[in-house]
Amino acid sequence: MDKTAYLNRLLAIYSGTFDIYKPYAVHGKEYPAYGYFFSSVEKYVLAREANLWTSDSYEHVLFLEEEECTIETLQEVQDLWKKYMEPELVCKGKKEPEKNHMYSYLTIAVITDRAPGKEIQKLIKKTGFDKGYRFNIRGFSQGHLVVVSMEDECVYTNQMARKSKNIFKTAFDDVKKGKIGFEELLTKTNKQAFQQTNIVE
Repeated sequence: MDKTAYLNRLLAIYSGTFDIYKPYAVHGKEYPAYGYFFSSVEKYVLAREANLWTSDSYEHVLFLEEEECTIETLQEVQDLWKKYMEPELVCKGKKEPEKNHMYSYLTIAVITDRAPGKEIQKLIKKTGFDKGYRFNIRGFSQGHLVVVSMEDECVYTNQMARKSKNIFKTAFDDVKKGKIGFEELLTKTNKQAFQQTNIVE
């Protein structure tokens, strides 16, 4: 399957609940797209002034395109989690997230032309990131890795991202059915992708 067509449909699926930024730059390198999701839940008694607690949840998805997933790709994934996504997107340059933070999923989706070999498949499963704040009182961040191969139309994930497989498998079926992609969706609704403002060099 064509990688561009697949990503185009995948972004259309994500755009139902995520803000899609396209393209997206990190430390001088441009990536095809980035998705942002935020949800806040409040518990209060009788009136909003009597707030008992507020819980904020986030997911950040960075999309990569590669010929194949290699050891170098997996090192880049680790660097993105540790040097950009967690310190900049979760903690916003501070020591820890804001007080109502419950969790942040840091998802990296690598769209490849070729299927990963057996050894890389094993490494994909083991590659991860997990960090708690104040013994998880202020929540945690988790690194979710998804590698999608156009060659065999298979989805490979680490342990934390295994529940995300269905989204990526659905995108294959949707492309074959001719469902609308993200670019066509923007044209149809007369909208534009979100534009990045917090470029980190």
